[in-house]
Amino acid sequence: MTTILVTGGAGFIGSNFVLEVLKNHPQYKIINLDLLTYAGNLHNLSSIEGHPQHIFVKGDIIDQKLVGQLFREHQINGVVHFAAESHVDRSIKDPAAFLRTNVMGTFSLLQEALLYWKETNQLDKNRFLHVSTDEVYGSLGPTGYFTESTAYAPNSPYSASKASSDHMVRSYHHTFGMQTLITNCSNNYGPFQFPEKLIPLILNNILHKKPLPVYGDGKNIRDWLYVVDHCQAILEVFQKGEPGGHYNIGGHNEWANIDIVHLLCDQMDSKLGRPLGSSRNLITYVKDRPGHDRRYAIDASYIKQELNWTPKESFETGISKTIDWYLENQKWLEQVTSGAYQDYYTALYQNR
Repeated sequence: MTTILVTGGAGFIGSNFVLEVLKNHPQYKIINLDLLTYAGNLHNLSSIEGHPQHIFVKGDIIDQKLVGQLFREHQINGVVHFAAESHVDRSIKDPAAFLRTNVMGTFSLLQEALLYWKETNQLDKNRFLHVSTDEVYGSLGPTGYFTESTAYAPNSPYSASKASSDHMVRSYHHTFGMQTLITNCSNNYGPFQFPEKLIPLILNNILHKKPLPVYGDGKNIRDWLYVVDHCQAILEVFQKGEPGGHYNIGGHNEWANIDIVHLLCDQMDSKLGRPLGSSRNLITYVKDRPGHDRRYAIDASYIKQELNWTPKESFETGISKTIDWYLENQKWLEQVTSGAYQDYYTALYQNR
C-alpha cells in the first residue's frame, strides 16, 4: 500500500481528490493535512468518516516539525500538494498570507520530504506532485493557448506566489534529484466549491434572489475543467508522469464570464420553476478587479499524448451535474455561507 500525504484535502479540489482515490483506488492510504481555514470543510469528507485508509490531521503545512513527524510516523511514500491560498481578490487585500502559505508552505513540505526520503533511501522512488494553476502564465490575447513551455508572467499576488512555488518544486528535482511533478490546471468547478468563486456564488445568489455581480464587461474568458476530471488527471500524473515533468490540465471549454452567468440563470430558472429571464434581471456589473487577466486557455495536448488523458465532461454535462449537486445540497451551502461548518471539526474531534 502507498501512503500519500495529501495537503489541503478538506478544500474544494483536495476533498474531491480524496473521495475519488478512496472510492476507486484501494492501494492508497491517505494522510490528510489541512489547517481548516475558511476554505477547508470537513463536511466535504463526511461520506468517508471512519474510513480505515483515511487519517485526518488538522495542522499547518508551514509547521516543519509537524510535517516531519507525519512523514516518519506514517512512512509517507508520496505527496499530493493542494494546500494553498487561492482566491485572487483575497491576494490583493492580503498578499502576505499568500506568500506564507503558497511559498513557505511548499518549501516546508519539500524540505521535510527531502530529509525523510534521503534518510530512508527512497528519494529516487517516491513522488511529490505540486498542484498549480494556469494563472502563472499571465494573460492571453484573443488567440493562442498556454503550453508547458509558455513563459511565466504572473499578474496577481496569488499567481506570483504560485509561480514561485512552482519554481521551488522544479529546483528540488534538478538540485536534489527529488521525483517532482507539477500540474497547471484551468478553472475548476463542481461539488464542494466555496461560494466566493464565480459559479457557486452565482448559484447561491440566484437561489436567494440576490444581485449577481459580474466584473467589468463580463467578457473575461476562462477555460473550465470539471473537478472530478481534474482529480483523475492528477492521479494519472502522480502514477505515470515523468519525474521532473510539467503537465497542463485543461477542459477544452472556453467561456466568457457573462455567458456562464446567462447559462446558470436560464438553467436555474428552469429547474426552480421560475419565469425564464427572471434571474438575468439580477445581473449587476461591478468595477473590474485590478490586474484582471483577460483570457486563459490551456493546450492540454501533451498530457493526452503522454498519458492518454482527456476530460470526460463537456462544460454542458459538467455544469448540469454541478447545478444539480448544489440544489440537492442546499444545507451544505447554508452551512458554508453562515460559517456554521467551521464548528464541525470541534464537534468531531474535541472529545476524542
